Amino acid sequence: MLKGRIHSLETFGTVDGPGIRFVLFMQGCLLQCQYCHNPDTWSLTEGKEMTVEEVLAEIEPYLSYYRSSGGGLTVSGGEATLQAPFVTELFREVKKRWNLHTCLDTNGYNEGDKIRDLLDVTDLVMLDLKHIDNEKHIKLTGKPNERMLNMAHWLSDHNRKMWIRHVFVPGIHDDEQDLIHLGKFIGGLHGVEKFEILPYHTMGIYKWQELGWDYPLEGVPSPTAEEIERANRLIEEGRQQVVTAK
Repeated sequence: MLKGRIHSLETFGTVDGPGIRFVLFMQGCLLQCQYCHNPDTWSLTEGKEMTVEEVLAEIEPYLSYYRSSGGGLTVSGGEATLQAPFVTELFREVKKRWNLHTCLDTNGYNEGDKIRDLLDVTDLVMLDLKHIDNEKHIKLTGKPNERMLNMAHWLSDHNRKMWIRHVFVPGIHDDEQDLIHLGKFIGGLHGVEKFEILPYHTMGIYKWQELGWDYPLEGVPSPTAEEIERANRLIEEGRQQVVTAK
């Protein structure tokens, strides 16, 4: 019987897609983002094993809230696509039984063609773009960004609905040309329904401490409202350059 490794779940999520959502956090991630507020999800061997039926039993009591709010099921992580067969089966079942909206929250570190079965039962992809500059992406996450950008192009080429999210860390994401470049990249994509900057926060530091790990961004403050406003303005400037040129 197909089982997934689950880190945790949330029954009333309000920031992981439209409406009120059941959010399932999968265990395991191949990125090691310096600002990660859930480093305990990185391990591929930890977490609680659950079957699809066990997850469905957790969702069912709250169906009326998800339906009435235009919400549904979001699978996040960790990195959900590392357990694509399990998530695919789960999405198929919630659609077959309840016609529930499905959302995949992913860092894009996979290949569209390899997880096409999953993407075919996904109504919305929330794609986290960590950094548009490859060298800075490697420093921030431990991996190059080629796969993430390729995933964005795949979703665009296959007319998939996506929201793009970008965590903003002062000193890491404030270069003017990087922000304009990011805007140009987003402007060249089809299917982007929403773009959102997520301000960096320090609420997950205690998890690093509990694991006995040094926190890489020690002393880095959360961005100011002015910094976020500037970043949004520069990204929009880059996006408009592409839109105008089309």
